[in-house]
Amino acid sequence: MHPNAYSLPEVHQSVHTGHASRWKRLLAFAGPAYLVSVGYMDPGNWATDLEGGARFGYQLLWVLVASNLVALLLQTLSARLGIVTGRDLAQACRDEYPRAVSYTLWILCELAIVACDLAEVLGAAIGLNLLFHLPLLFGVLVTATDTLLVLWLSRLGIRVIEAFVLVLIATIAGCFAFEIFLAHPETREVMTGMIPRLNSHSLYFAVAIFGATVMPHNLYLHSALVQTRRIGESDADKRTASRFNLLDSAVALNGALFVNAAILVVAATIFFKHGIVVTEIQQAHQLLSPLVGTRLASLLFGLALLCSGQASTLTGTMAGQIVMEGFLRFRMQPWLRRAVTRFLAITPAVAVIYFFGERSTTDLIVLSQVILNLQLPFAVIPLVHFTSDRKRMGQFANSWAVKLAAWGCALFILTLDVWLLRNQIRDWLSASGSLHSLVLGASIIVGLGSLTLLAVITLWPWYGTQPVFAEPVGPGVRRQGLPHFSTVAAYSRILVPLDQSDSDLQAINSALPMASTHGARIILLHVEEGVTSQLFGSLSSTAEIKEGEDYLTDIATLLRQKNVNVEIAVRHGKSPAVQIASAVKEFGADVVVMASHGHRGWKDLVFGTTINSLRHRVKVPLLIVQGS
Repeated sequence: MHPNAYSLPEVHQSVHTGHASRWKRLLAFAGPAYLVSVGYMDPGNWATDLEGGARFGYQLLWVLVASNLVALLLQTLSARLGIVTGRDLAQACRDEYPRAVSYTLWILCELAIVACDLAEVLGAAIGLNLLFHLPLLFGVLVTATDTLLVLWLSRLGIRVIEAFVLVLIATIAGCFAFEIFLAHPETREVMTGMIPRLNSHSLYFAVAIFGATVMPHNLYLHSALVQTRRIGESDADKRTASRFNLLDSAVALNGALFVNAAILVVAATIFFKHGIVVTEIQQAHQLLSPLVGTRLASLLFGLALLCSGQASTLTGTMAGQIVMEGFLRFRMQPWLRRAVTRFLAITPAVAVIYFFGERSTTDLIVLSQVILNLQLPFAVIPLVHFTSDRKRMGQFANSWAVKLAAWGCALFILTLDVWLLRNQIRDWLSASGSLHSLVLGASIIVGLGSLTLLAVITLWPWYGTQPVFAEPVGPGVRRQGLPHFSTVAAYSRILVPLDQSDSDLQAINSALPMASTHGARIILLHVEEGVTSQLFGSLSSTAEIKEGEDYLTDIATLLRQKNVNVEIAVRHGKSPAVQIASAVKEFGADVVVMASHGHRGWKDLVFGTTINSLRHRVKVPLLIVQGS
């Protein structure tokens, strides 16, 4: 993969923003922040808000507001990084840090994505259980099929994905607006929750709320999503894009704040006041109807939860793609990427449900959100560094006020993490018994490793080498010092695979001008895939094989009459891609010209994908022409 490849290349700069109408421009820029905000109302948020509200009433409402303000600031910086530099946060980290550090950050981010996906798996499964009474274990397995939904929507473009997610967000918000109406919270009591207070009992849930709201991989996601918009190259264009994205983020994240606050307020009003500690999402669903007085409350609760799980599934998949491609410069098929991530999330979910029962699912979801918050400093610190550097950001670099606020956010998050870890390690040591030395040693090793990594990512941009981000090559982006490009490519041997279809004519007609220009030889190749050919190879002799040889001979005769230097070759085997690649080496071909057949989707599974397989096997140019 080219080192300057785009973020989300299939939708890069796919949305036009140069509208004359201000409202149309506003709508054109709207979207990325809504995809990001989905992560702030996923099932992980539900679990933390529900249990936090049921245990502590309105006390943690200020944590939601504070985490939303932190998220707004960090997401604004993330969007600005993508707009100004044309790099997402993962690419920026790879450009800046030593390889070992970059790979470690990638692993940590992958753990965060798996933790988030775990919450989505369990949340969607619980939603299916509440609405359709599917067993939770079966529901977890069913969630694996949402990979098909992700793939289907991805083919329709970024605007379709944004529209679909917006519908889900509106459904969630509408459900909880009605829940609040039914709960009748006292405004004065709700406002008392805005007074900051925290103790060792509520700390765990405060950290979980922060992790569920800010979410490290969403910072990588937003810096890539803003690049789906086609903006100009001037500073004025970038300033306009930054301003529109700030507005987009403010609206979307405040909408997410409303949903999260609604969940916590409903839990505090209905459960805390009745002295009920909700430790399961299912428990909240069961108790809503009798306490509120209508079954509709429970149905809306289940529907919103299912929408939440499906919406966050989409953004989790995109974040995984961005992180892997940005850190590793390695592109994996989206369905495979999704399948691997979902498998890693389903495995602990199935294990917990099987061994500990369904009552443990909410505890697992809350733990996953704590893990997210522990990962946050490793994404926030590089982001603040990059957006504060004038060499990379120019006039868009953070002002002193923004720097102070951003570093303050990073320090606050880090303080929460250290406080929580100190309490947790103390509890582990007191309960470890004979394993006290092992737990202490492991805690020291992990602690020193984490501190070392934090020190490196904090100090390296100030004291290490500082390469300026390489700009991606593409429409609307210019680079200085472009290399000299040759206008003539010398081809002496052109391999043209044929399969006795109507598409062969397009392949031959495309190869002829190249051959006449360079005086090249055309090699016509046909691969026999029948059972006889697979068993006996070149010794095979059937009427079908004879027909294929005659077909090549007739075409070669016609080409020679036109003074074309041509030869023919027949190969036998199961895989055309393998045989074609072998012929490339045997004949020393300089280029391969072949026609596509235009099938995709399920037909790829039936008929195969020779071209896709072949391009990974050969090192020569592969020219694909449209078949009939």
